[in-house]
Amino acid sequence: MKKTTILLFVLFCTAITFSLAAQDKFKIQGKVTDGTRGLPGTNVSSTQAKKKTVTDFDGNFEIETYVGDILEFQFVGFKTKKVKIKNAKALNVVLDPSTASLDEVIINEVAEIEMDMNPPPPTVAFIRGVASGVVVNQGYYNQNASESYSKIEENQFHHVKTQPLSTFSIDVDRAAYSNIRRMINNGQKVPVDAVRIEEMINYFKYDYPQPEGDEPFCIDTEVVQTPWNKDTRLVRIGIQGKEIPVENLPASNLVFLLDVSGSMNASNKLPLLKSAFKVLVNQLREKDKVSIVVYAGAAGTVLQPTNGSNKMEILNALDKLEAGGSTAGGAGLELAYKLAEEQFIDGGNNRIILATDGDFNVGLSSDSAMEDLITEKRKSGVFFTALGFGMGNYKDSKLETLADKGNGNYAYIDTMQEARKVLGTEFGGTLHTIAKDVKIQVEFNPTLVQGYRLIGYENRMLNAEDFQDDMKDAGEIGSGHSVTAVYEVVPVGVETSFLKPVDGLRYSTDAVISKDLDELMLVKLRYKKPDGDTSLLIEQPVKNAFKAIDKASADFNFIAGVALFGMQLRDSPFKNENGQALTLNLAEKGRSDDEDGYRAEFIRLVKAAN
Repeated sequence: MKKTTILLFVLFCTAITFSLAAQDKFKIQGKVTDGTRGLPGTNVSSTQAKKKTVTDFDGNFEIETYVGDILEFQFVGFKTKKVKIKNAKALNVVLDPSTASLDEVIINEVAEIEMDMNPPPPTVAFIRGVASGVVVNQGYYNQNASESYSKIEENQFHHVKTQPLSTFSIDVDRAAYSNIRRMINNGQKVPVDAVRIEEMINYFKYDYPQPEGDEPFCIDTEVVQTPWNKDTRLVRIGIQGKEIPVENLPASNLVFLLDVSGSMNASNKLPLLKSAFKVLVNQLREKDKVSIVVYAGAAGTVLQPTNGSNKMEILNALDKLEAGGSTAGGAGLELAYKLAEEQFIDGGNNRIILATDGDFNVGLSSDSAMEDLITEKRKSGVFFTALGFGMGNYKDSKLETLADKGNGNYAYIDTMQEARKVLGTEFGGTLHTIAKDVKIQVEFNPTLVQGYRLIGYENRMLNAEDFQDDMKDAGEIGSGHSVTAVYEVVPVGVETSFLKPVDGLRYSTDAVISKDLDELMLVKLRYKKPDGDTSLLIEQPVKNAFKAIDKASADFNFIAGVALFGMQLRDSPFKNENGQALTLNLAEKGRSDDEDGYRAEFIRLVKAAN
């Protein structure tokens, strides 16, 4: 009897051991394909371990599981496949096409690509099946179909006699240029609304003089015959912010708000994000402090406020981040603001740095709800930086809204080169604000100018009365940042089809029209100090003197080339049918010293876009 009992006990313990061994978890890697190509965005879930992930751009995945678990693979247009885990060896999963009706799938764009392209362009994912009654047979689904951009209605020409004032908020964001660069380099068509010409122009550095004395800005102007229209003149207005040495910047209270949801599970998202933030961490000083908040299905703090000199602890926290789950961006924002307010440094640089693809889908997700939240929170004195990553489901419209309304700036990081530019060499400008609510108002002299058009800034236009309204939000300028605005003006007496006729005014109550015919226009600038509530005014007239195009500065030529390229990408009627040759000619004239090679890169981009 005793022997039987002992034997049963041993068998029982052995069974438990085997059971526990079977439950030992490990990470398994693999790739999902259609038999030929990787399937990015495939949902991978373990039915027993309850883990989820999504395949990256090449169809690769990694997930926690154990022997005996079952992995389920789901991709639109293909049959769901289940695989039982027998060991830790890498899995190569091939999905079969499905002919079932996919009634809830919306296909926004199907690119017609020749089937003999092998391999296909890297920006498209292979898909077969039937969606909403439309057969997609051996076609290609363009991944940028689910990207979102705010609608842009291109600025038109205005009559000076009916609208003599042009008012707008400055914009130091550069996201549009690096995002466009990503698309062109990947062989994608650039959506018209992704092209914000002012952000393309402001991506580059120009040789503007530094402000003197206590003024945070200086204004520099140049007037040249328009390269693409002999009947008009191009006016460049350059505003240069004072550059403060990094060692003299005030102490920073930074909260990294990082998206670790399933949509970030791609090589050009979370892995690039972590590498990019390591560049920033290496810039921190002992007097700076950093907190890290992450969000996926919920939000949480993964690093309590940590001194900037303790870089290893911050870097280790970044290294441990993994992607998975839904995207509770609203909860993440609220937690980040709470932490930033608790650690607030009087007179310091208090800032949230959001890094995401913008794909919010839990809690506050609409642009308007996010706008309400961040508009209220900016009263706290906490500034905001948005960094965009990734492609396919990139939500530019949401990030632009957050940056515009949160007293902040916005950049798109497509490569480590861009990460080093934004978070390394331009560290001060990206993270330290020298002036907020900066507005520009230009008054044109009707005796010399009959019409004008502001190139770009469509999403930044203000009413004339907003210029003096200190309650009206506007843009921020960081240390060393420059802002460039370009007007195309029509001199009095010139006929142009772009300036539509209007009836004369019966009741004109014009005040004193300047008798000084040497002034083309007056540039006015209003701004507040970072901790101020009352705006200050700077004014500077622009003389009525213009250069022939062959006398223009290198900066002017380059700016004109970038502006023309933006109009070409938008297929603007104002480009006057000018093509690549003129754009390249202007850019080459403006290449200048180009120490960092960004202007040469632009020239290559123009050639690639053609």
